Amino acid sequence: MQREHVLDTALELLEKQGLATTTLEMLAEKLGIQLSAMRPFWPDREALLYDCLRYHSQQIDTWRRQLLIDETLNPQQKLLARYDVLTEHVQNERYPGCLFIAACSFFPATDHPIHQLAEQQKQASLDFTRNLLREMETEDADTVAQQMELVQEGCLSKLLIKRQLQDVSLAKQLAEDILKIAQCRKYGALS
Repeated sequence: MQREHVLDTALELLEKQGLATTTLEMLAEKLGIQLSAMRPFWPDREALLYDCLRYHSQQIDTWRRQLLIDETLNPQQKLLARYDVLTEHVQNERYPGCLFIAACSFFPATDHPIHQLAEQQKQASLDFTRNLLREMETEDADTVAQQMELVQEGCLSKLLIKRQLQDVSLAKQLAEDILKIAQCRKYGALS
């Protein structure tokens, strides 16, 4: 039993079934192993969930780093790339970013390790957005970054409930509009 295989399978279950309904028993069945084989590594569902979210955070961080060094894309394309990746996942009935939002609401205590891990991922997303906006010399990059993150989180929250692909394209259009307005402001078109 390889850790990455277990975590990938658990993430797939979590993204398809949701955080509230996925159990260790479901995972063991999907993996074709006995639940007792997992217990030394993940004694309970919470331990597995923490490890899955940490693993997924690392995957997202790697994706962001690779995107940042991609010289074929400009900063705006890098900012909007998250919606293209999200579209691919939703087409495969996977809802990856939703896990962090669900984790924050499932574990509302701000001192809970799972809540803190989800908050760290949300902060990393904000920092990524803010840094690219600064690279674009966007006026008031902090506010524009918060607006873009609000759109993204709204999209992910809606995906938790509705799971509709059209919400991703709508969120991408809204993010594009925010960037256009920020550019207009930068060049004085809205003065």
